Amino acid sequence: MRISAKAHYAVRAMLDIASSPQNYPIPLSSISVRQEISLHYLEQLFMKLRKSKLVKSVRGPGGGYLMAKKAGQISIGDIFRAVDESISPAECVDTGNFDGDPCNRVDSCVTRLLWQRLAKHISEVLDSISLEDLHCEEKNMSLDKSVRHTFSFDI
Repeated sequence: MRISAKAHYAVRAMLDIASSPQNYPIPLSSISVRQEISLHYLEQLFMKLRKSKLVKSVRGPGGGYLMAKKAGQISIGDIFRAVDESISPAECVDTGNFDGDPCNRVDSCVTRLLWQRLAKHISEVLDSISLEDLHCEEKNMSLDKSVRHTFSFDI
């Protein structure tokens, strides 16, 4: 199973906003530059994120997007669902997003039970991680990259 660019970019963009000062709207053009994501693509993603009430938009000069909730209240699973990202490892498990005809073995397929369990665990993991958790990890990574010297100078 691979996570789509849509979900990956949505999480990165939301983390960008979560990392910014509170109550300060962030223009999509700024996110686009920092995250190296097409502005047009971000506009499509943020339309879905706004519809799901994860972000609020502010119009006019100095406008942009704000978090609609605290970062600790938004899970990665919320973001995935907002941008219609399937987390199912097989189409037969994802009945909501399945466009084709269901497999004729769907009711008697034992491997479908495996894919359902896997989807449930993936969903639980994504729902257990908040934007705040990722932001804290990001800060820790930044601290780890700082220059540390284990030697001293005596003059």
